[in-house]
Amino acid sequence: MKPAPFSYVRPGSLADVLGELAAGDGKVLAGGQSLVPVLAMRLGRPGTLVDINSVAELDELTVSGSGSRAGEVLRVGATTRQRVLERSEEVRRVPLLGMALPFVGHRELRSRGTVCGSLAHADPAAELPAVACCLGAVLEIAAPSGHRRLSAAEFFAGAMTTAVGPDEVLVAAEFPVARAGEGFGFAEIARRHGDFALAGVVTRVVRDGDRVVTATLTGFGISDQPVTRDVAQLVQAGDGLPAALREGTAELAADLVDTAGDAHGSTGYRRRLFTVLAARELGRAYDSAGNDRAGNDRAGNDRAGS
Repeated sequence: MKPAPFSYVRPGSLADVLGELAAGDGKVLAGGQSLVPVLAMRLGRPGTLVDINSVAELDELTVSGSGSRAGEVLRVGATTRQRVLERSEEVRRVPLLGMALPFVGHRELRSRGTVCGSLAHADPAAELPAVACCLGAVLEIAAPSGHRRLSAAEFFAGAMTTAVGPDEVLVAAEFPVARAGEGFGFAEIARRHGDFALAGVVTRVVRDGDRVVTATLTGFGISDQPVTRDVAQLVQAGDGLPAALREGTAELAADLVDTAGDAHGSTGYRRRLFTVLAARELGRAYDSAGNDRAGNDRAGNDRAGS
């Protein structure tokens, strides 16, 4: 099929973008890797495509904050390509992004697709929305009345649905920079590499010695949006051992996995996938949090002795 007829504009400023969106039935175009197939299948019929690629201020990839790592964030602008972030030095500051990005479609798609575009599309089986939820990323939205900032939990409202209004645009996403004592895990199962996940998990564990300070797990491909739970007690009780965590993650799977069965897998199959992946990646995050802490302690001792 071919898209229904539409008008096309390419504003040069954010103010002009908002003006075009306020004027009528407009849809933002950045990388187009999600939007163009939707148009081709006529699942969406906007009157105007508002191409934001000429807005220089939206092409942003910076680390900023209080000056200490505890308050630093990686800010990713609306037109920053996934491949640019994947190959950047900055992505090392947010390890979960580096772990997830190679699983987002294929390299050619990531060369055009944008980080914020994936977030705004809000596919329940997409990787980047789950990373945003697990890390507690902040999403900045521009509207005619001004800018507002939402947590990822507030941003995603359901399948392909976000808090962005028809006259608004997502201008940036801010991901917290990793700190000492943090560990991460990421895994998904898909029919082929680059396909959307049948089930996937993103994990973050913060340790102080043997004590689990916080532990967060986000599942994707298992419901109508990413689902996040605090699992600190579960990880602490299991000492971060996947075998010991399996019973707890099975209970989580029964509670969280509600995607209807289809030709690719039943609900029960997805629950089994989630159970195994969640236990394994929580164990991985627990171990890497301990290794990261040890590495930072050694670095501190080396500096003290030099």
